[in-house]
Amino acid sequence: MTSGQAPLRVALVSPTFGGYGGMEAFALGILRGLAAHPEVKLTVFFKRVASFELRPEFAAACAPFGARVQFIPRASGALWRAVGDAEVVHSFNPSPDTLLAAQLARCPVLVNVINHRTPGNSPRQRAWDVLLRRAAARRFYISDFVRRSWEGPAAWPDSEVVFPLCELASGERPIEQRRGFVFAARWIENKGLDTLVEAYAQAALDPARWPLCLIGDGPLRPRIERRLAELGVRGVTALGFLSQSEKADAIRAARWMVVPPNTREDFGLTAIEARAVGVPCIITRDGGVPEAAGREALVCEPGDIPGLAACLRAAAEMSDGEYATRARRTRDSLAQELRGPEFYAHAYRELAER
Repeated sequence: MTSGQAPLRVALVSPTFGGYGGMEAFALGILRGLAAHPEVKLTVFFKRVASFELRPEFAAACAPFGARVQFIPRASGALWRAVGDAEVVHSFNPSPDTLLAAQLARCPVLVNVINHRTPGNSPRQRAWDVLLRRAAARRFYISDFVRRSWEGPAAWPDSEVVFPLCELASGERPIEQRRGFVFAARWIENKGLDTLVEAYAQAALDPARWPLCLIGDGPLRPRIERRLAELGVRGVTALGFLSQSEKADAIRAARWMVVPPNTREDFGLTAIEARAVGVPCIITRDGGVPEAAGREALVCEPGDIPGLAACLRAAAEMSDGEYATRARRTRDSLAQELRGPEFYAHAYRELAER
């Protein structure tokens, strides 16, 4: 930005239910990263969707940004004003209210597609398809799995896969100080926690050397606690929801991160968080999770309890030398796959110049 030149005004618009999940962390990660780029003035507008409830941990994460983060109703006058005041619109998913407002304002749109296309051909889905193809000047997909669900095998022009930018911890524990496995997700159906509990019981590992740490909470907690008691499993610790720093410490302390969904997961942010601190992953071959976990992951099929138990045993039997090599490679390869905030600053300027 030259002296006296006004910064480029960008509106990032993302839906939210009010919890601090992957999409919210992604948006705030871009906002945080662009603080070092004064040539871009980014404001994040979180659209309150049905059943919105602002959770304390999300409110706390937004608080340091002040007015640069706003909560607005979807399809509202506030959304139209936000888009009308921007020079570039960055939309998470091809939401019709955001893209139509941008088209009427003649504002270029970059769409980050976070979720895979659901099967079907409803009027709503057809509107999303048309707007994504015709109203988006550029399309960034969170994984190639997501891209293929929308575009098919061949990529459209101005489309590419871009991993999410979020706040990642740094620093690693020596491998001799790491123990066991860690799981971090909301305790809901299809995240694979029930499969993991069964597989951990089948693996029959030494609970002192190979404990299982569970991060998160949710509606499955009573069922999971009941099943652990039925199985008589020892070595499992449930930590509940943790702050970002507390979660990072728990991941650093583990030997392996386990990401076992069976729900066509769009990406797998916890795998990225683990790789950033040199902790390799055990995953299921589900959606975009293999892309997030990298080549050093141990892999089984979704919902395969014996297969996941075999992966846990293979991890426990791995030599320190092989493990150290995997840990280093999983960290170093991630650095080559991530895009920094300057990537978004450049993309915004390019769209504005068009």
